[in-house]
Amino acid sequence: MKYSLVIFDLDGTLLNTIGDLAASVDYVMRSRNLPEHTDEEYRQMVGGGIKRLVERALPAELAANEAYVEECVAQFRRYYVDNIDRHTTPYEGMPELLSSLTAKGVKVAVASNKFQHGTDRLVAKFFGDIPFVAVEGNREGAPLKPDPAIVHNILRIAGVEPSKAVMVGDSGIDIRTATAAGIDSIGVAWGFRFAEELYAAGAEHVVSTMAELEALL
Repeated sequence: MKYSLVIFDLDGTLLNTIGDLAASVDYVMRSRNLPEHTDEEYRQMVGGGIKRLVERALPAELAANEAYVEECVAQFRRYYVDNIDRHTTPYEGMPELLSSLTAKGVKVAVASNKFQHGTDRLVAKFFGDIPFVAVEGNREGAPLKPDPAIVHNILRIAGVEPSKAVMVGDSGIDIRTATAAGIDSIGVAWGFRFAEELYAAGAEHVVSTMAELEALL
């Protein structure tokens, strides 16, 4: 195998989570008599963490009110934690790919901007038999991707040099994270963004199938 460590984004890469994210933000919007959005609109809002998602969903005048945003974020979290896996599913072939990689001795890890509790819960439910060396979500005070700190931490935990690691993700944020951390990147076109965004961010490769991804690894 070309790489000793493969670091996966979560939302839009390992799991299709858009249904539960959309339903949770719409719950907040509906409870406050604010406009709801389509799943397609939410695909363009996700990727920067929960606060950025809520800010993007709110009307501009409310998104500028920090206290109001924080109220909405807290409301979102309460609802999302209770309904986190109603519509979420792994992308077809992903469990098999992860099993294949680990069977070949490749280390796998998760680097997500989703809050840590939610990241842990989803990984445990859908990939409980996969021996991830690290499952890193967003923690209070920790920088979000594209800051490379999350990747640096995973490299340290895994004991792998940057030259033997690759980041796999569905957004320009993931590609920029990899570049900032000094590791290779592969974009996936089955997630929440488009190939054009991935290439524009500097992706060396963009794949559309699990077979294409495994061949590059």
